[in-house]
Amino acid sequence: MPMRNGPLARAATALRRDLDAARERDPAARSTVELMLAYPGLHAIWLHRAAHGLEGHGLHLPARLISQLSRFLTGIEIHPGATIGPGFFVDHGMGVVIGETTEIGEDVTLYQGVTLGGTGKHSGKRHPTVHDGVTVGAGASVLGPVEVGEGAKVGAGAIVVKDVPANSTVVGNPGKPVVIDGQRVDPEAIHHPDLDHTRLPDPVADALDCLITRVEELEAEIAALRAGTEPPAKTSDADCGDDVRAGIRRARDGSTGTA
Repeated sequence: MPMRNGPLARAATALRRDLDAARERDPAARSTVELMLAYPGLHAIWLHRAAHGLEGHGLHLPARLISQLSRFLTGIEIHPGATIGPGFFVDHGMGVVIGETTEIGEDVTLYQGVTLGGTGKHSGKRHPTVHDGVTVGAGASVLGPVEVGEGAKVGAGAIVVKDVPANSTVVGNPGKPVVIDGQRVDPEAIHHPDLDHTRLPDPVADALDCLITRVEELEAEIAALRAGTEPPAKTSDADCGDDVRAGIRRARDGSTGTA
């Protein structure tokens, strides 16, 4: 009789976590039967777990054959050597690629076209480490042995080549943090990630908005002075210039600090 914490029990727990993740994060999911039969993201992770087990026992060729079968059936390519925690969910998933030394924590969400890839030809750790509760938007690439911190969001189409702080949002090419809370991520929120990864901040747009507002205020002030009347009161935030400059500096330099 298998032990309560044996391989079968762990596999059953992981299976339940995967189903729960898909049910929670995809409003189109209607039933457990539908999830098990019609969700390629689930099929890919289940086949990967089998391949990863074989890889761990030195059975490299059978592991690769299973991963290639998974790629053929689902359009999702996961190297058998990749380590993936429970609660992993790939929405749609076509074109997702996950490299050999990738490490993925719990409750991570990927969308279609995501690449967690390596750089160069060196051996050893050459793929990303993605911590708990991360969401990676459609078409994004995270390249090299970088770390994506807990609860971070990588915007659609971003190309990440530097470490991403926890609880931050990264956009652009190369990817740059545009929002950093600087606070520890709520553990409960990590395991129930916010999937709204389309409304992302834009520091350049913020800068232009601030500049336009200030130009309008200055024009009104000059017009009042020429007319010999009292200048109108300022309506903009006097500190927005400093905030915008700091945001642009972070975006330009790719800084992960809170400058």
